[in-house]
Amino acid sequence: MVCIPCIVIPVLLWVYKKFLEPYLYPLVAPFVSRIWPQKSLQQPGEQTKAKGDCKGADVNGLPTKGSTEISDKKKD
Repeated sequence: MVCIPCIVIPVLLWVYKKFLEPYLYPLVAPFVSRIWPQKSLQQPGEQTKAKGDCKGADVNGLPTKGSTEISDKKKD
């Protein structure tokens, strides 16, 4: 059996998103933007500097075993 909040909360959120938010958001947005200023966007170069050098690491960032050299030749 499903509890009452598990049914009611998603329905209320759907009603808010579908019907109320288009009318309330334009009224509330100016006040929220004054209270909560946006942070500046990072430049694309800053993200690569933060990650560091990824040579010799797999997708998870863990060191790989064996050669890190990438070959363009097909192996049979």
